[in-house]
Amino acid sequence: MEIAVLGLPQSGKSTLFEIMTGIASRERFGEPAVRASARVPDRRFDELVKIFNPKKITPASVPFLDINATGEDAWGQIRKVASGADGFIHIIGGFAGGSAGEMTADYRKLTDELIFSDLVVIEHRLERLAKLQKVNIKPEDAMHADLLPRLKEALEAGKPARDLELTAEEQRSLKGFTFWTMKHELVVLNTHEESENIATSFVKSSGCSSPVIDIACQIEMEISHLPAAERAPFLKELGIEEPAFERIIRESFRLMDRLCYFTVGEDEVRAWVIPAGSTAPKAASAIHKDFERGFIKAEVVSYDDFISSGKAIASAKAAGKLRLEGKDYIVKDGDIISFRFNV
Repeated sequence: MEIAVLGLPQSGKSTLFEIMTGIASRERFGEPAVRASARVPDRRFDELVKIFNPKKITPASVPFLDINATGEDAWGQIRKVASGADGFIHIIGGFAGGSAGEMTADYRKLTDELIFSDLVVIEHRLERLAKLQKVNIKPEDAMHADLLPRLKEALEAGKPARDLELTAEEQRSLKGFTFWTMKHELVVLNTHEESENIATSFVKSSGCSSPVIDIACQIEMEISHLPAAERAPFLKELGIEEPAFERIIRESFRLMDRLCYFTVGEDEVRAWVIPAGSTAPKAASAIHKDFERGFIKAEVVSYDDFISSGKAIASAKAAGKLRLEGKDYIVKDGDIISFRFNV
């Protein structure tokens, strides 16, 4: 799982990367790409740490990628380095007072580059399909022959591939391609602090179907550098409930269709990141493959039930909130789990 930060020059992408990860990628001269992770803000995790006071804590994190692409082949560098990313943040600069219309124009510049890149891939595939003899056409080839022209039509109309309503089978058939506009996208508007309702205006202007969050990077950089004790009073003074960069990190995590469950104790409180829809054995494999192979049962209590039962596993068990779940159990976000296994 990795999320690339993309944007036009001077949009603030490296600044956003630094705010989220604490790594100043602009100072990494000569490095085509800089990778760093950002902690996922989670009040549940923070509360569990307070309760157990463990020797070690391991919160959930999101890996981000910043690309230092320059010169005439900048887009080629981006394609090469970030093609394997699962999704991307598309940051748009509006901190100089840009209107929703101006930001829409900037949004289209990069989006059109992504669409063009996808169209090139489709054209090459369709050319190869046209050369196949009927006796050599596999089921997947037949599906592509039907699906790719529809995809091409949508892209030529300026629509990203992610907006198409595809069946699960059609989505699986496209896994082998690197379609940029099929990746998850989060749009971030880098505005000045006095901008109001700019995200709403941008969505109306652009018709963008991706989630949109606005942020004033200059102020957020100040917030990110504040000691924890000083941050809350500063936010209160600004009338801000939480920093925008925390919402961006959390939304990036959600976009990847991930969730986390917790293991707790005096030794460690840890958030384990798994794909949404994972069964208990598959979730156990995040800890160790042997846990999945020798899975017996999972002792599960939801975070809310744990808190309401007295903030102790024993209390949750006494209240009948601690459950034994089998191999078919689908792990839910915020579950607190202990696995029983035998290898």
